[in-house]
Amino acid sequence: METASTPGRRTRGEGPTPTQLLEFVQRGVLDAELIASLPLDPEERTWLRLEGPEGSEAWLIAWPPGTGTGWHDHGGSHGAFAVARGGLTEDSLAVRLPTEGWKTLELAEGVDRVRELADGRGRAFGAHHVHQVLNNSPQDHAISVHAYYPPLPSMRRYSRDGATLRLEEVELPGEWE
Repeated sequence: METASTPGRRTRGEGPTPTQLLEFVQRGVLDAELIASLPLDPEERTWLRLEGPEGSEAWLIAWPPGTGTGWHDHGGSHGAFAVARGGLTEDSLAVRLPTEGWKTLELAEGVDRVRELADGRGRAFGAHHVHQVLNNSPQDHAISVHAYYPPLPSMRRYSRDGATLRLEEVELPGEWE
């Protein structure tokens, strides 16, 4: 049990850690019945809301060929995702961005990261993670499981032109469901 008096530890009621969310999504991608329950659309992403652990928000998402999220963050929530079928590419920034008070940032060289995630692979991330997720396959759907804690309070959407990152909008719950 983690206590408030122990550095780096959680107190009861703080919800799952990124590692626990990763364990949850990795179990989810092994659930063949769950994965088969998701309807696939040839052009648009489809999703089902799932019961996440300890009050977290979780989703099963289908990615048609060539689709993606665009650059975004998770409004201060930490999370994890894993691929059940197909492959996804995650482009991310290895830098902590300020959360308030800016519209345009010039990114330094060397902050870009690319991860290729295939069947069964996943990753956890912290509360200030900025990324985009893409299905680069020209013909195959990808399916993944995602979990966030606390449940997403907002999502900030960004556009990117070279080294310039621009905050475009802030979405609130219900606007992406």
